[in-house]
Amino acid sequence: MWKPGTLLLLLLWLASGELQQETEPRRLPPPGKLNFGYVPAGVYETLAHYEPGPIGILFHMVHAFLYAVQPNAFPHDLIVKLAKDKFGAIQTEYQKPENIVLTLQAIYYEIGFLVCAAVGLLFTILMPIAGLFFCMCRCCDNCGGEMHQRQRKNADCRRGLLGTLLFSTSLVITIGVLCAYAANQNLSSQVKNVRRLVNSNMRDLHTFANDTPMQIEYLISQYATAKNKVIYDLDNIGPLLGGRIHDQLDKEVRPALDQVLNMAGVKIERAIKAMRETKEALESVNASLEVLQDGTGKLSLNLGQVRTSINHTLNDTDCHDEDSDATTAQLCRNIRQSLSQLQISSNFTRLPDVNAQLEKMNDVLKTDLSAVVQRGFSSLNDTPHMVIEQTRSVVESVTNLVDSIGNNISSFSKAFPVQSCLSNFTIFINHVHAKIEDYYPEIDKMDFYRWIGCIALCCMVVLVLAFNYLGLLCGTLGYDKHASPTTRGCISNTGGTMLMAGVGFSFLFSWVLMGVVTIIFLAGGNMEKLVCEPFHTKELFKVVDTPYMINPEWKNFIPGYMYNDSELKLTTESLYSTCKKNQGIYSAMHLDKVFNISSYLNTTVFTKDVVSQLDSLKIDLRGIILLEAEGRQNLLDFSEAGLSEINYADYLEEVNKGVTVVDLLSFARELEAQTDLMPKSNLQSALKGHVSTLRQIHRQQIVPMEQSMSALNQSMRFLERTASDLPNKILAVLDAIKAAQFLISQNATHLINRESRKYTNTIIGYFHQYIEWVKTSLAMEVAPCKPFSNMVDTAEIMACSFVVDSMNTFWMGLGCSTLLLLPSIILAVKLAKYYRRMDTEDVYDDPETIPMKTMEIGNNGYHSEHLQGIPNPMMTSIPTYDTMNRFPRASAPPRHIDW
Repeated sequence: MWKPGTLLLLLLWLASGELQQETEPRRLPPPGKLNFGYVPAGVYETLAHYEPGPIGILFHMVHAFLYAVQPNAFPHDLIVKLAKDKFGAIQTEYQKPENIVLTLQAIYYEIGFLVCAAVGLLFTILMPIAGLFFCMCRCCDNCGGEMHQRQRKNADCRRGLLGTLLFSTSLVITIGVLCAYAANQNLSSQVKNVRRLVNSNMRDLHTFANDTPMQIEYLISQYATAKNKVIYDLDNIGPLLGGRIHDQLDKEVRPALDQVLNMAGVKIERAIKAMRETKEALESVNASLEVLQDGTGKLSLNLGQVRTSINHTLNDTDCHDEDSDATTAQLCRNIRQSLSQLQISSNFTRLPDVNAQLEKMNDVLKTDLSAVVQRGFSSLNDTPHMVIEQTRSVVESVTNLVDSIGNNISSFSKAFPVQSCLSNFTIFINHVHAKIEDYYPEIDKMDFYRWIGCIALCCMVVLVLAFNYLGLLCGTLGYDKHASPTTRGCISNTGGTMLMAGVGFSFLFSWVLMGVVTIIFLAGGNMEKLVCEPFHTKELFKVVDTPYMINPEWKNFIPGYMYNDSELKLTTESLYSTCKKNQGIYSAMHLDKVFNISSYLNTTVFTKDVVSQLDSLKIDLRGIILLEAEGRQNLLDFSEAGLSEINYADYLEEVNKGVTVVDLLSFARELEAQTDLMPKSNLQSALKGHVSTLRQIHRQQIVPMEQSMSALNQSMRFLERTASDLPNKILAVLDAIKAAQFLISQNATHLINRESRKYTNTIIGYFHQYIEWVKTSLAMEVAPCKPFSNMVDTAEIMACSFVVDSMNTFWMGLGCSTLLLLPSIILAVKLAKYYRRMDTEDVYDDPETIPMKTMEIGNNGYHSEHLQGIPNPMMTSIPTYDTMNRFPRASAPPRHIDW
């Protein structure tokens, strides 16, 4: 049944249900480790562990005794040689030297058991012989058979010592009987648990058979988790792959790119700012030039009018009268001479305007260069969208392949007869269980007979103990220290009789008990040392796993029998240890030799088509344009705006001349100072009025013109500087944009390829995760074979813990009790003399003056009826006395002559 059963289990492994399809795709977490959940596992109820309880102390004592009897290591080599030889050569050709060596090795290993067995055998043989001679000796009034007790001074002490020793010995025998009885009861009670353990193991096998297909179905259904995650990543290839490329650009290309982009950005910003400032400067030039040209004409007219008015005022008589103050005349002459300074200095009417340049600048600024540049830079951030567009066909093909893989797995799972295999295995379990159930009545009957036999053996010892305890009780309670040996009471005499009855039963039963103990000792002790103990140390597995032992052509029997591959490292120890850890039967029995699920998944799930499709992912960033042609032309137009055609020297020359020849405020202050020196008159008043007019002209015309000249000066100087380095700035901007464009489109290719490979490995990694999870689950969680190791442990518990330990404890208790029957016999025989009523006793004429040893009468100093009337030659000088009349036996039964 081993090979068909194994193949049946294998078919169960291949059983699985349809691949579960989800109606709605689940929202999965970002790329990372997949969570396939936990494989649904049944609960095995068998607890293959035995705790003996208090009786375990006795078990440990037996183990310690057996170790003392047999301290040798497990004879692995000896058993292997015997097993390979199948014991035939030893039986037929035992005289060969190698067989003699094996025999000596076996004897050496069994020497402790042989010695103990020899002692038991001698006890069994000699004990009835000794009992026979003891009875014959007693019949001849020897060996304590004579009914005479010599009185001694220490008689009470000896009696007490013998009673104490006999009681102690009986107490130890009682403990031994109780141990044997406890072991007997333990075995009977544990036999009742056999059915519970067997039923539990069978239920675990049903659980194993029922849960295995469900677990494999769960494994296959979890392909949907990997599939949905792959589809999720494919649907989100833009943010995942594109975002990763963009992030890596930020990390690796960005440092170099930032320098270029920042340079370009700064320069573009400067160019845009320069455009605006140039336009503003040109507008300022036109405005200032218009103000200055208009103000120059008005100022020239007003200054002419002021000169005329002052000349007319200086024609006053006070300035020409010879009789007037000479100072006034001189002041008038000075004022008339300074009037030539009241005229404009610069002539702005000859300067041309900058309307042509301003018109070109307005045309340049109609294009929003900032928006053009920003649109180019933003295309770099639009990498995810570019990735989506460039990988659309690959995503669709991989998605179709993933769906087809799921269909292949589903169709594969339907190809195996799940229900029939499950039914056959369940029927097999039920059949075996029914067979075992049929043996329960026989087991109970055999255990009952065994229990009766063990109780009978214990009762033999208990019978001896009963006589011992009753003899001690009656002898102790009925003993009268004032009574002579011939006058002891009935109770005391009964106690002595019971002790002798116990001695008789001891001789009668002890050899039977020792024979039974020897047989059980040899069987149970060797079972413990050769089976139970090496099972716990796994030495027994090493014997079974010895290469070429069972079949000379197979190195390892199990794989040779199952897979015809004896080199496979599959041993009973590895199988048991793996199942003991509750790992899957797939890994425990190396079922991959029959069906390699890993190879199947590798060829089914991880197809070359998927790899080739993912490897065809190509991302091209050359479509990213930082500066479009419109922006480039705009910059070129700006560099050709005509600023270099302006005659900046003429403008700056006129600006540097000033508005008037003389500072009008200084001229007014000087005129006012000269007027103050004149005497008060109409002349003075008129001149003061002209001073006010000059100040008003300065305030209303000169100051605005000076401001316009200052603005014109700044604008022209700015335009002059701009015009000088404008071509270089524009070329620097274009070069920076070109360098950034080259860095993105060319130097980032390596990074893109690397990130594409990472993304491909991530997608393929989901399949790898699924395959590895299936492998791990098959090895650790699916169909855990704990029930099979539990069956072995249960068999070991029933054989070793229930039977062997209990029977070993039984023979230990019974054997100790049987051995102690020897001192019990000796002590009981000696003690019975102090309790039984004697026929004769020691007689003394004058115990105070005649020593005891010189007062012997008759044979050995006591009265003998058959020697009455025969003189004792040692006592011829002593008168003869009638001892029967002088020391009557008060408690002796009356003879017929006395009636």
